[in-house]
Amino acid sequence: MVPHTPGQPAEAAPGTSASAVDQADAADPEPAGASRSNAGERPLGPVRTAAFFDLDKTIIAKSSALAFSRPFYQGGLINRRAVLKSAYAQFVFLVGGADHDQMEKMRQYLSALTRGWNVQQVREIVAETLHGMIDPLIYEEAAALIEQHHAAGRDVVIVSSSGAEVVEPIGTLLGADHVIATRLAIEDGCYTGEIEYYAYAENKAAAIRELAECKGYNLADSYAYSDSITDLPLLEAVGRPSAVNPDRGLRKEAVAREWPILVFDRPIELHRRLPEFKAPSRGVLAAAAVGAACLSAGLVWQLAKRQRPGV
Repeated sequence: MVPHTPGQPAEAAPGTSASAVDQADAADPEPAGASRSNAGERPLGPVRTAAFFDLDKTIIAKSSALAFSRPFYQGGLINRRAVLKSAYAQFVFLVGGADHDQMEKMRQYLSALTRGWNVQQVREIVAETLHGMIDPLIYEEAAALIEQHHAAGRDVVIVSSSGAEVVEPIGTLLGADHVIATRLAIEDGCYTGEIEYYAYAENKAAAIRELAECKGYNLADSYAYSDSITDLPLLEAVGRPSAVNPDRGLRKEAVAREWPILVFDRPIELHRRLPEFKAPSRGVLAAAAVGAACLSAGLVWQLAKRQRPGV
């Protein structure tokens, strides 16, 4: 299948049709490893590569952590006040992005909000409403770019600060090969309100290095996409980074480092873009979430083990 040409960079002249991957290749045809990033030297012989995607405002047009506020309200997990607060937070996120302090406040708010929620109920609500809530929010340009990377033989990895219960089914919907996401602590089948692993900032970079070591990816030849300055460590960890719908801080860094700047602005339902597309069933989403949870749990355990002094 011929890959669909994704969106143009912000600086592209009218009528330009180069793909996002082509732009990254032109900007850095021979990644220099540590001179451009923390990616390391190019190994000899055939190598595996990957494309790492942030989720919110990179693949989908909203915050995935807040998108399910209404279904959670209908399921009795949150009250009307929480729905309104989530809607306001979504507005602020869309208009101005989220800096470190805002992300920290959101983390504290959402982790406290989930205390006592039944894990299975959350997974069922997400599985039942995922297609209607998330499918219309997916950027056509991002879906095309994912297809393009798959067609080139690269694994696609979603790396998101949102909770795994939301991100893993979205990964299944998009056909991602792996997912790295925030994991909430669970006790007796309910969330405790504590965070077991926070996929944020430098933690994202550490996680993709760990996955690269496990899967044999050469990060110097791999790609990464994000909208936020808080993901600068993630972008620095690969040889071919791109800023997507960047906030002010990331735009400044991208211009200074001559990284491609991409504009994604066409949310579209997958079944309209791909007539043969069929949303995964609840059973498939649930099974995929469990499988991804096992993989992610192993990765988190390895990261925690490496970070503990004396281990």
